[in-house]
Amino acid sequence: MTHHLRRLIIVSVLIALGIALGWYWSKPKPVAVRVHAVDRGTVESTVANTRAGTVKACQRARLSPAVGGLIDRLPIEEGEHVKAGQLLLSLWNRDLDAQLKLAEREAVATTAQATEVCVVAEVARNEADRLVKLRQQKLASDDDTERAVGDAKARAAACLAARESRRVAEAKIAVSKANLERTRLLAPFDGVVAKINGELGEYVTPSPPGIATLPTVDLIDDSCMYISAPIDEVDAAKIKLGQAARISLDAFPQKTFAGKIRRIASFVLEIEKQARTVDVEADFVHREDYANLLAGYSADLEIILATRANALRIPTEALLESNRVLVYSADDGRLHERKIETGLSNWKLTEVTAGLQEGDLVVISVDREGVEDGALASPEER
Repeated sequence: MTHHLRRLIIVSVLIALGIALGWYWSKPKPVAVRVHAVDRGTVESTVANTRAGTVKACQRARLSPAVGGLIDRLPIEEGEHVKAGQLLLSLWNRDLDAQLKLAEREAVATTAQATEVCVVAEVARNEADRLVKLRQQKLASDDDTERAVGDAKARAAACLAARESRRVAEAKIAVSKANLERTRLLAPFDGVVAKINGELGEYVTPSPPGIATLPTVDLIDDSCMYISAPIDEVDAAKIKLGQAARISLDAFPQKTFAGKIRRIASFVLEIEKQARTVDVEADFVHREDYANLLAGYSADLEIILATRANALRIPTEALLESNRVLVYSADDGRLHERKIETGLSNWKLTEVTAGLQEGDLVVISVDREGVEDGALASPEER
């Protein structure tokens, strides 16, 4: 082989290799996609809160004395469990206590005076009755009889007045007791003392009308908890009392709790003009679920509107606008757009009523560049 022929062969091989490399680098590369096989299972139609909900106690009282004064007794501590009617605090009230004792003494004296007056009235009435009978027998004069009858009536009136004075004295005792009670703060229900804003010797005052001040004692009934969450006004009309719900808490991220709708507010909140909501409340189905919960925890509420078992379903993230999906075909390695019909749906799963079959591979990474109808694709291994 001549040197010229050898050179020609080498050049030809290099040209062929260049053409092959150019074709290889210029041909379309398959786009990596995440796919999910269409399967069967339970699908639920749900709605959820638009902003974080809150764990609330069924009873919570932010308490302050009815009158201002110095804290004289504070027999409780934060975190302590108290019973209904238990004394939480007492203001200095020795003057009112003295007034109550004075009223009680006056009532005793008034009662004794009333007894005396009424006994005298009874004697006068008996004397008048005796003279009336004697007058009928013409054994007593008209003057003596009339005088006795008049005296009996006067003393009866005095007895009535004395009895009314006794009732006035009893009313004074009630007023004194009420004034004394205004200086004492009692627990309205069983609960735990969440916060105390005050110390012995400090002066506390009730909140003036229209001006919010810190409560002296914040009392929470920790034996009963529920969830309150804002639901978008568009979804609120779908919710009914008694519907099942799932409760999730940021404090317990790996756990959900069974709930049941207990209340739907009868008005729409307009705090945010562009996000009007309706407050919806849900009870915990199982009492033990909230045994260790704290009032004020943030919570989410997912309300189950309808459920369908053994439904053909796909991940909701695979669904494109106008009920379209991209299906990967192993025959040609390409993505094919397909129109489907859907049924129940939530943020996670969507029911397919037509357009797909069990086992079809739908693309769930639809937001990746190059993922479109007709594109070469390569499924990622999960």
